[in-house]
Amino acid sequence: MSWKDTAEPVLVRMPAVRRPEGHVPFKRKLAWTAGVLVLYFFLTNVMLFGLDIGSDSAPLGRFSSILASGQGSIMQLGIGPIVTASIVLQLLGGADLLGLDTQNNPRDQILYQGLQKLLVLVMIFLTGLPMVFAGGFLPPTSVNLFGMNLSAGATSWLIFAQIAVGGILILYMDEIISKWGVGSGIGLFIIAGVSQQLIGGLFAHPIFGSPQGELGFFPTWFQIITGNIPIGPVLQADGLQELLIGEGQVIALLTTLLIFVVVVYAESVRVEIPLSNARVKGARGRFPVKLIYASVLPMILVRALQANIQFLGRILVSQTGQNGVISLFGMELPWLGVYSISQGSPASPTGGLFYYLSPIYAPQDWMWWAYSTQDPLNVLLRVGVDLTFMIVGGAIFAIFWVETTDMGPEATAKQIHNSGMQIPGFRQNVGVVEKVLERYIPQVTVIGGALVGLLAVMANMLGTVGGVSGTGLLLTVSITYKLYEEIAEEQLMEMHPMMRQMFG
Repeated sequence: MSWKDTAEPVLVRMPAVRRPEGHVPFKRKLAWTAGVLVLYFFLTNVMLFGLDIGSDSAPLGRFSSILASGQGSIMQLGIGPIVTASIVLQLLGGADLLGLDTQNNPRDQILYQGLQKLLVLVMIFLTGLPMVFAGGFLPPTSVNLFGMNLSAGATSWLIFAQIAVGGILILYMDEIISKWGVGSGIGLFIIAGVSQQLIGGLFAHPIFGSPQGELGFFPTWFQIITGNIPIGPVLQADGLQELLIGEGQVIALLTTLLIFVVVVYAESVRVEIPLSNARVKGARGRFPVKLIYASVLPMILVRALQANIQFLGRILVSQTGQNGVISLFGMELPWLGVYSISQGSPASPTGGLFYYLSPIYAPQDWMWWAYSTQDPLNVLLRVGVDLTFMIVGGAIFAIFWVETTDMGPEATAKQIHNSGMQIPGFRQNVGVVEKVLERYIPQVTVIGGALVGLLAVMANMLGTVGGVSGTGLLLTVSITYKLYEEIAEEQLMEMHPMMRQMFG
């Protein structure tokens, strides 16, 4: 008996959002999408009952925006469990350990979807329990519930229950948008979080309730022009540094604009394979193989893997490190991780393996001559590790993404053949089409994945407006561009119902 026969009774009974039986009008899709987005914003403002407000509720640090995490809210976990479950499934699928044919076997499709939901539930527990009980990231405060004073342990379980409910809600909110809305729920939540951070970086001001009186780009420049913020002579090194990467944020603004331009341009670079219909004379088309063929979504998987590594380091040092040094079995292991202490709790790694595995977030992390007191050799080694991790990881996860989402040469060739199309000058055969696609798709997948990883690191190194991570900005621009294309396609099919029948 295979594992599928054993697990089938559980997997087929996993709750799921019902698929629409017929065509969903475009306006209704927009309504569902807008409704779920409003619900997401609402839930990110529902703060955890029983949480100490002064606590560190951002255990994932700068990864929070990428993982659509609402710090200290019921959406504390964000899409983290979904993404981590996807990493596990991609690794298992890439090693062909699942034995599921999700392309041709309806039973395997149902089992795969059920397995994905089950893994998400497991990841909610594996992420949420350490966050509440092990790392001290969500410490409880005194709570009076229905006239009873809850103990710290009971309050912690109450906090965990709330973030677990939030993790389950975001799973089904994503499924609602995928089946009844426009685009992907995960992509939409990332756009929402990053855009909110980007707008805050441009316009934040105390009169708008910005935290700690922070100023955005435009209010800062107004203060500079009026002389309220001195930056020094711009012809001297200190003044120029303050203008470019300090208060002036000129480099950050240019980097943000450059990322927009590069991503939109890269989305338009493609190799177009001509197609013709063997049964309908004159019916022609093109199959585009884009430079970023796997899109930038595999970058979520790479950054989520880094986030989990850093989360593990913070848990280890919070449990074992009395002086910010990770210790195991009573022995201090500075080679594993040394952390700076901020407000009595470990803040960020300053040495050891976890330091070299931590991403570059901003210019302050690598410009040792201007900011850092770290040894230049250590800084350069950290930059090299981050570049290698992102470039190689981007290429590997792009390959997994293409194969597990039926975008590979074999699956694409079958789709083209089943639609009645063929490549002019070649026999109408699936194997022939697959051989032609193999000339482009594998190479473009690797190049595109590596390019996105390089862009993400470079954007982080130069900095962006609002402190948005380079990966978050890349994801936002690319997902928005694809959402625009999908909306345009939906409108086209709405105006021409025959197009809907052609595209299924």
